[in-house]
Amino acid sequence: SPPASPFPHPPAGLCGISAIATTKQRSYFYTSANTSPPPPPLSENAKGFLSTLEQSSEEELTLHLQDRMQFSKEAIACLVCVFDRLHSHISDMCKVVQAAGFEDDSQSDIINLNCTLLDENTRLRDLATLLQGRHHKMSMEYNELVDKVTSSETKVTEMETTVEDLQWDIEKLRNREQKLNKHLAEAMEQVLLCNTFLYFESLNAELEHNQELANSRMAELEKLQVELQEAVRESEKLKMDLRNIPEEVVKETLEYKCLQSQFSLLYNESLGVKTQLDEARALLLTAKNAHLRQIEHMESDELSLQKKLRTEVIQLEDTLAQVRKEYEMLRIEFEQNLAANEQAGPINREMRHLISSLQNHNLQLKGDVQRYKRKLRETQLEINKLRCQSGDTGVLILEETTSDSIDVKKEEDEDQEEEEERRRELERQRAREREREREREAERERERERERERQRSDELKRKDSDTLKMLRVELKKAQESQKEMKLLLDMYKSAPKEQRDKVQLMAAERKSKAEVDELRMRVRELEERERKESKKLADEDALRKIRVAEETIEHLQKKLAATKQEEEALLSEMDVTGQAFEDMQEQNSRLLQQLREKDDANFKLMSERIKSNQIYKLLKEEKEELADQVLAFKTQVDAQLLVVQKLEEKEGVLQSTLAALEKELAVRTQALELNKRKAVEAAQLAEDLKVQLEHTQAKLKEIQVSVAENRTARERESSNLKRAQEDLSRLRRKLEKQKKVEMYSDADEILQEEINQYKAKLRCPCCNTRDKETVLTKCFHVFCYECLKMRYDTRQRKCPKCNCAFGANDFHRIYIT
Repeated sequence: SPPASPFPHPPAGLCGISAIATTKQRSYFYTSANTSPPPPPLSENAKGFLSTLEQSSEEELTLHLQDRMQFSKEAIACLVCVFDRLHSHISDMCKVVQAAGFEDDSQSDIINLNCTLLDENTRLRDLATLLQGRHHKMSMEYNELVDKVTSSETKVTEMETTVEDLQWDIEKLRNREQKLNKHLAEAMEQVLLCNTFLYFESLNAELEHNQELANSRMAELEKLQVELQEAVRESEKLKMDLRNIPEEVVKETLEYKCLQSQFSLLYNESLGVKTQLDEARALLLTAKNAHLRQIEHMESDELSLQKKLRTEVIQLEDTLAQVRKEYEMLRIEFEQNLAANEQAGPINREMRHLISSLQNHNLQLKGDVQRYKRKLRETQLEINKLRCQSGDTGVLILEETTSDSIDVKKEEDEDQEEEEERRRELERQRAREREREREREAERERERERERERQRSDELKRKDSDTLKMLRVELKKAQESQKEMKLLLDMYKSAPKEQRDKVQLMAAERKSKAEVDELRMRVRELEERERKESKKLADEDALRKIRVAEETIEHLQKKLAATKQEEEALLSEMDVTGQAFEDMQEQNSRLLQQLREKDDANFKLMSERIKSNQIYKLLKEEKEELADQVLAFKTQVDAQLLVVQKLEEKEGVLQSTLAALEKELAVRTQALELNKRKAVEAAQLAEDLKVQLEHTQAKLKEIQVSVAENRTARERESSNLKRAQEDLSRLRRKLEKQKKVEMYSDADEILQEEINQYKAKLRCPCCNTRDKETVLTKCFHVFCYECLKMRYDTRQRKCPKCNCAFGANDFHRIYIT
């Protein structure tokens, strides 16, 4: 906590100030001792300095003098320090000499004499300093007295000039009064000659006026007397207060409080700065230690991570080299397979064209067979109709027709099964062709991609991920199509041809058995009908019909023989075509077997390729994972580097803040030293100001005396001036009355003129025709109502005399009686 007063003990700097004062006194002493010769003439620098002083203002002068005073104080302080050093050096030398003298007993008298001389020298020096101080004090008092004399002389000259001016004004007023008195005497003589009544009235008016003047002067005198008594009391009170100023008043002054508050603030600030400095140093030490630890930890982590990365990168490079070798091997195998497939491609195309042409020829043959079968069915139907029309031979015909129909149905079923097998084979061929076309398209796309990869090797490095994604999508599509085709092939392969033929034969047998059963049922029904009809048809008509039926049967048998011959011819042709068809089927089966073998080889190659692609994908994924890990490690390293940079930046910031705090501490210490110096200077200034205050109090007393004298003189002059003005106004009234008497011989005319003047005063000053009847409540000037109303309506809402603004509620009527 700071002390109660700013200067509880005399500071150490006061010793230096006393030394400065002693040196000043010595310098004054030496200057006073050397003032006997006449002063030398002023140099050009001194003249220039005096001219600048004359041209500069008071503030500039004070600032300049303060700077010079500060410089002189510093110079004198340096001189005092040098002098003290010399004095201490001399005293040390004396002590050394004394010590050396004590060793020699022969020089004891000389040493004693030297000590006495030194004591005498110090006494004389103290006396010289005391005399110098007295001389300095006397010179200061003399200068102050000289300043007072000059100021009093200037004031006396100013007062003399004012007195002369006032005397001149008084003489002027007296001369004017004499002239007015002469005019008044003349006017009085004329008035006496004119009329006694007017003279009596004028005397009464003068008497009243004089009474008013006397009363006013009496009041002024009483007022002045009261003011004089109050001023005397206040002056005595102020004198008493100035003589004994209490310490409490001094402590309550603003200067004392300001100094005390500044001292306490500076003391508190110095304590706060010290605590902040200690805290900052502790923080800096902790931050440095933590930073060093963190840097060591990060370096160790970085070394371990670098080792891990190196090992992992070496492993990845080894795996990548292996993968590249495997990829090259697979690529070479794939190119060889592609070349073999390209060589076998035209042969396969020719075979497909042959198979398609043979299939078309077979289809044509099948169409012919079906057409012949249709004709045969039509003929059989006609035969059946004829047989149905016949009577006895119906059963035989039905049996033959049933056998024929069964044969025809069997042949139709076989034809349908063959057509279904052909359709299935066609569908298989088409599916295989589609698969091959897809594979070719995929191979073409891969070849294009390879060409693009070869052309854009630099771009592939950047766009590996995109190409891999595209390849994955295409591979997925190819795998899906391959799975579908495999399912179809498995379904076709799972059911062999013999089983399919057996199934078809079993189905045909079932159908034929069902048809035979139906035909037997029909034969039985027909036999029953024939029996019934044989019983009924026992007459001749039946015989005729039988004959006709027999004739028709013979005719039909002939036709049947012809049709049988045609059927045999057709069957022979069908046998030939069937054998050719079987040969073609055998050839097709051989070709299909070859195609299947090639497809199996292609499938094997495709499976191997898929496996290689899968291995390649796995290796790619491992490579990507390793690349991601490398990137992650890189990001970790970058993050750690960023952390290190941030910590370094923090360290720099802390160092800068520490430097700033150190600078601030240095500035604060300098400010504290400056404030101490200022406090010492303020104490010295306070002493100087006390001396100046005493001088100013003395000056103030003299000025108060002169002011009182001037005030009394001015009051006298003002009273004389007032009296002269009153006399002048009184004489003017007399003069006006005398002029009226001279102008108007009759008293009635005079009174009439006065009445006219009073009436003119009651008229409106704007129009001079109407009487005053409205007053403005803001400025209380009176006008006629019409003029004010017209100004209000025309928006000239200001008083004609004083230009004061008014509104609708600011003027009212008055009635003068």
